[in-house]
Amino acid sequence: MPYTGGYPTSSVQVVRARYDFAVDGGAIGDIDLTKSPVIPAGAVILGGFVEVDTAVTSGGSATVAVKVEGAGDIVAAAAVSGAPWSSTGRKSVVPVFTGATTVKTTAARKITATVATAALTAGAFDVVLVYVPMPD
Repeated sequence: MPYTGGYPTSSVQVVRARYDFAVDGGAIGDIDLTKSPVIPAGAVILGGFVEVDTAVTSGGSATVAVKVEGAGDIVAAAAVSGAPWSSTGRKSVVPVFTGATTVKTTAARKITATVATAALTAGAFDVVLVYVPMPD
């Protein structure tokens, strides 16, 4: 039977963003991983993962977080000397396909990495997010 509820059906979307020290550098501050908004206003981010290809390093005690809507909403700030940044492989993100952890955008958004405390000296990772565009 076709859906007849209040919202039109919408398909699940996937977006990928990449951080690569060789391309993006590692200065303290926000690093735009998508160069333009890729997640529309009103979208609900259901979950995803980070795939670390090259461990993130720093000459100091740097932290890295990943955000879309607000600080650390995808990956909370964590020291590069520990999880999830210090080893390669697939890592968890904050939204884990449950209502309480999903993130809803209030405007079209980019995926951003935030470097704090000290600059980065190496690293490469992908951020893959699954979201549903929601009607106004």
